[in-house]
Amino acid sequence: MITALIFAGGTGERMNSRTKPKQFLELHGKPILIHTIEHFEEHPMVDNIVVVCLESWINECRKLLKRNFITKVKWIVPGGSTGQESIFNGLQAIKDVSDDDTIVLIHDGVRPLITQELITENIKSVKKYGSAISVSYATETVVTVDRDAKVSMIPNREQTRITKAPQTFYFKDIWAAHTKARAEGLNNVLDSATLMNYYGYQLHTVISEPYNIKITTPADYYMFRAIYEAKENSQIFGL
Repeated sequence: MITALIFAGGTGERMNSRTKPKQFLELHGKPILIHTIEHFEEHPMVDNIVVVCLESWINECRKLLKRNFITKVKWIVPGGSTGQESIFNGLQAIKDVSDDDTIVLIHDGVRPLITQELITENIKSVKKYGSAISVSYATETVVTVDRDAKVSMIPNREQTRITKAPQTFYFKDIWAAHTKARAEGLNNVLDSATLMNYYGYQLHTVISEPYNIKITTPADYYMFRAIYEAKENSQIFGL
Protein backbone atom coordinates (compact mmCIF):
# COMPACT_ATOMS: atom_id res chain seq x y z
CA MET A 1 0.00 0.00 0.00
CA ILE A 2 1.16 3.53 -0.78
CA THR A 3 -0.26 6.35 1.34
CA ALA A 4 0.20 10.10 1.06
CA LEU A 5 0.26 11.91 4.41
CA ILE A 6 -0.57 15.56 3.83
CA PHE A 7 -0.09 17.71 6.90
CA ALA A 8 -1.87 21.03 6.96
CA GLY A 9 -2.21 21.80 10.64
CA GLY A 10 -0.43 25.15 10.75
CA THR A 11 -2.08 28.50 11.38
CA GLY A 12 0.12 30.40 8.95
CA GLU A 13 1.11 33.33 11.17
CA ARG A 14 3.79 34.50 8.72
CA MET A 15 1.21 34.76 5.92
CA ASN A 16 -0.53 37.68 7.69
CA SER A 17 -3.93 36.34 6.67
CA ARG A 18 -6.56 37.25 9.25
CA THR A 19 -9.42 35.27 7.77
CA LYS A 20 -8.02 31.89 6.72
CA PRO A 21 -5.04 29.63 7.48
CA LYS A 22 -2.58 29.70 4.58
CA GLN A 23 -3.52 26.21 3.34
CA PHE A 24 -7.07 27.42 2.70
CA LEU A 25 -6.13 30.55 0.76
CA GLU A 26 -7.39 30.23 -2.81
CA LEU A 27 -5.94 30.48 -6.28
CA HIS A 28 -8.47 30.49 -9.13
CA GLY A 29 -11.24 29.43 -6.75
CA LYS A 30 -9.38 26.45 -5.31
CA PRO A 31 -7.56 26.31 -1.94
CA ILE A 32 -3.82 25.68 -1.87
CA LEU A 33 -4.47 22.46 0.07
CA ILE A 34 -6.67 21.10 -2.72
CA HIS A 35 -4.09 22.04 -5.36
CA THR A 36 -1.61 19.96 -3.34
CA ILE A 37 -3.87 16.96 -2.71
CA GLU A 38 -4.82 16.70 -6.39
CA HIS A 39 -1.29 15.61 -7.32
CA PHE A 40 -1.64 12.55 -5.09
CA GLU A 41 -5.28 11.98 -6.03
CA GLU A 42 -4.31 11.75 -9.69
CA HIS A 43 -1.20 9.60 -9.22
CA PRO A 44 -1.95 5.96 -10.18
CA MET A 45 0.45 4.47 -7.61
CA VAL A 46 -1.04 6.28 -4.60
CA ASP A 47 -3.74 4.18 -2.95
CA ASN A 48 -5.05 6.52 -0.29
CA ILE A 49 -4.46 9.82 1.49
CA VAL A 50 -4.57 10.95 5.12
CA VAL A 51 -4.94 14.68 5.73
CA VAL A 52 -3.84 16.24 9.01
CA CYS A 53 -5.84 19.43 9.43
CA LEU A 54 -6.50 22.19 11.93
CA GLU A 55 -9.27 20.74 14.08
CA SER A 56 -11.52 23.78 13.67
CA TRP A 57 -11.24 23.47 9.87
CA ILE A 58 -11.91 19.73 9.48
CA ASN A 59 -15.56 20.19 8.46
CA GLU A 60 -14.54 22.79 5.87
CA CYS A 61 -11.87 20.40 4.61
CA ARG A 62 -14.48 17.65 4.13
CA LYS A 63 -16.69 20.03 2.14
CA LEU A 64 -13.77 21.07 -0.09
CA LEU A 65 -12.76 17.46 -0.78
CA LYS A 66 -16.32 16.62 -1.82
CA ARG A 67 -16.67 19.77 -3.93
CA ASN A 68 -13.45 18.99 -5.79
CA PHE A 69 -14.23 15.27 -6.30
CA ILE A 70 -11.34 14.01 -4.16
CA THR A 71 -11.97 10.33 -3.42
CA LYS A 72 -8.66 8.96 -2.09
CA VAL A 73 -8.75 10.81 1.24
CA LYS A 74 -9.78 8.12 3.75
CA TRP A 75 -8.79 9.88 6.96
CA ILE A 76 -8.88 13.48 8.21
CA VAL A 77 -7.30 13.91 11.64
CA PRO A 78 -6.56 16.96 13.80
CA GLY A 79 -3.08 18.44 13.83
CA GLY A 80 -0.83 18.75 16.85
CA SER A 81 1.03 21.61 18.46
CA THR A 82 4.09 21.00 16.24
CA GLY A 83 4.69 19.68 12.75
CA GLN A 84 6.24 16.56 14.25
CA GLU A 85 3.14 15.90 16.34
CA SER A 86 0.89 16.48 13.34
CA ILE A 87 2.78 13.88 11.32
CA PHE A 88 2.57 11.45 14.24
CA ASN A 89 -1.21 11.93 14.33
CA GLY A 90 -1.38 11.10 10.63
CA LEU A 91 0.78 8.01 11.05
CA GLN A 92 -1.32 6.86 13.98
CA ALA A 93 -4.47 7.11 11.83
CA ILE A 94 -3.09 4.62 9.27
CA LYS A 95 -1.28 2.32 11.71
CA ASP A 96 -3.95 -0.40 11.76
CA VAL A 97 -4.02 -0.73 7.96
CA SER A 98 -0.26 -0.52 7.39
CA ASP A 99 2.23 -3.37 7.13
CA ASP A 100 5.98 -3.74 6.49
CA ASP A 101 5.54 -2.95 2.79
CA THR A 102 3.46 0.20 3.26
CA ILE A 103 5.13 3.31 1.87
CA VAL A 104 4.25 6.76 3.23
CA LEU A 105 4.85 9.98 1.30
CA ILE A 106 4.96 12.82 3.83
CA HIS A 107 4.16 16.15 2.23
CA ASP A 108 3.35 19.74 3.21
CA GLY A 109 -0.20 20.81 2.45
CA VAL A 110 1.21 24.17 1.34
CA ARG A 111 3.65 22.75 -1.20
CA PRO A 112 1.38 22.57 -4.29
CA LEU A 113 3.94 22.69 -7.12
CA ILE A 114 5.12 19.09 -7.01
CA THR A 115 4.93 16.86 -10.07
CA GLN A 116 3.76 13.35 -10.86
CA GLU A 117 7.36 12.51 -11.75
CA LEU A 118 8.63 13.54 -8.31
CA ILE A 119 6.05 11.35 -6.58
CA THR A 120 7.04 8.42 -8.79
CA GLU A 121 10.76 8.91 -8.11
CA ASN A 122 10.09 9.03 -4.37
CA ILE A 123 8.30 5.71 -4.49
CA LYS A 124 11.01 4.13 -6.63
CA SER A 125 13.73 5.36 -4.27
CA VAL A 126 12.05 3.86 -1.20
CA LYS A 127 11.66 0.51 -2.94
CA LYS A 128 15.34 0.56 -3.93
CA TYR A 129 17.05 2.34 -1.03
CA GLY A 130 14.51 2.43 1.82
CA SER A 131 14.00 6.21 1.82
CA ALA A 132 13.52 9.26 -0.38
CA ILE A 133 14.28 12.87 0.56
CA SER A 134 13.28 15.35 -2.14
CA VAL A 135 15.97 17.98 -2.57
CA SER A 136 16.96 20.69 -5.02
CA TYR A 137 20.45 21.90 -5.90
CA ALA A 138 21.81 24.83 -3.93
CA THR A 139 22.24 27.68 -6.39
CA GLU A 140 23.95 29.98 -3.90
CA THR A 141 26.61 29.43 -1.26
CA VAL A 142 25.26 28.20 2.08
CA VAL A 143 26.98 29.09 5.35
CA THR A 144 26.53 27.91 8.92
CA VAL A 145 26.80 30.43 11.74
CA ASP A 146 27.36 30.34 15.49
CA ARG A 147 25.30 32.09 18.18
CA ASP A 148 27.13 35.36 17.56
CA ALA A 149 26.16 35.27 13.87
CA LYS A 150 29.75 34.56 12.86
CA VAL A 151 30.31 32.18 9.98
CA SER A 152 31.48 28.87 11.38
CA MET A 153 31.56 26.79 8.21
CA ILE A 154 31.07 27.15 4.45
CA PRO A 155 30.12 23.76 2.97
CA ASN A 156 31.12 22.86 -0.56
CA ARG A 157 28.17 23.96 -2.69
CA GLU A 158 28.56 20.88 -4.91
CA GLN A 159 27.73 18.75 -1.88
CA THR A 160 24.91 20.94 -0.60
CA ARG A 161 21.21 20.41 -1.30
CA ILE A 162 18.01 22.17 -0.21
CA THR A 163 15.56 19.83 1.52
CA LYS A 164 12.02 19.83 0.17
CA ALA A 165 9.12 17.34 0.10
CA PRO A 166 7.80 14.71 -0.27
CA GLN A 167 9.94 12.84 2.22
CA THR A 168 9.12 9.18 1.87
CA PHE A 169 9.72 6.06 3.95
CA TYR A 170 8.45 2.63 4.77
CA PHE A 171 5.77 3.05 7.42
CA LYS A 172 7.54 0.71 9.84
CA ASP A 173 10.68 2.89 9.82
CA ILE A 174 9.07 6.31 10.20
CA TRP A 175 6.66 4.96 12.84
CA ALA A 176 9.56 3.49 14.83
CA ALA A 177 11.41 6.83 14.74
CA HIS A 178 8.36 8.79 15.88
CA THR A 179 7.48 6.44 18.73
CA LYS A 180 11.09 6.48 19.92
CA ALA A 181 11.18 10.29 19.78
CA ARG A 182 7.99 10.53 21.84
CA ALA A 183 9.36 8.12 24.41
CA GLU A 184 12.48 10.26 24.73
CA GLY A 185 10.59 13.57 24.92
CA LEU A 186 11.88 14.74 21.54
CA ASN A 187 8.87 16.63 20.22
CA ASN A 188 9.85 19.49 17.93
CA VAL A 189 12.18 18.12 15.26
CA LEU A 190 12.14 20.29 12.14
CA ASP A 191 11.17 17.63 9.59
CA SER A 192 11.08 13.88 8.96
CA ALA A 193 14.50 13.83 7.29
CA THR A 194 16.06 15.39 10.39
CA LEU A 195 14.29 12.93 12.66
CA MET A 196 15.33 9.89 10.61
CA ASN A 197 18.89 11.14 10.35
CA TYR A 198 18.98 11.66 14.14
CA TYR A 199 18.13 8.00 14.66
CA GLY A 200 20.74 6.79 12.21
CA TYR A 201 18.62 5.88 9.18
CA GLN A 202 20.35 6.02 5.80
CA LEU A 203 18.70 8.69 3.67
CA HIS A 204 18.70 8.75 -0.13
CA THR A 205 17.96 11.92 -2.09
CA VAL A 206 15.72 12.49 -5.10
CA ILE A 207 16.14 15.65 -7.16
CA SER A 208 13.15 18.00 -7.12
CA GLU A 209 12.39 20.96 -9.30
CA PRO A 210 13.58 24.20 -7.64
CA TYR A 211 10.09 25.72 -7.89
CA ASN A 212 8.70 23.09 -5.48
CA ILE A 213 8.25 25.85 -2.92
CA LYS A 214 6.54 25.85 0.46
CA ILE A 215 4.03 28.69 0.73
CA THR A 216 4.84 30.38 4.04
CA THR A 217 4.85 34.13 3.36
CA PRO A 218 2.85 36.46 1.08
CA ALA A 219 5.82 36.52 -1.32
CA ASP A 220 5.62 32.72 -1.60
CA TYR A 221 1.94 32.95 -2.50
CA TYR A 222 2.61 35.43 -5.30
CA MET A 223 5.44 33.25 -6.57
CA PHE A 224 3.08 30.24 -6.58
CA ARG A 225 0.50 32.21 -8.52
CA ALA A 226 3.06 33.34 -11.11
CA ILE A 227 4.48 29.84 -11.63
CA TYR A 228 1.03 28.25 -11.73
CA GLU A 229 -0.24 30.71 -14.30
CA ALA A 230 2.92 30.39 -16.39
CA LYS A 231 2.44 26.61 -16.49
CA GLU A 232 -1.22 27.05 -17.41
CA ASN A 233 -0.30 29.47 -20.21
CA SER A 234 2.31 27.07 -21.59
CA GLN A 235 -0.41 24.42 -21.95
CA ILE A 236 -2.78 26.84 -23.64
CA PHE A 237 -0.36 28.59 -25.95
CA GLY A 238 2.20 25.81 -26.40
CA LEU A 239 5.03 27.97 -25.06
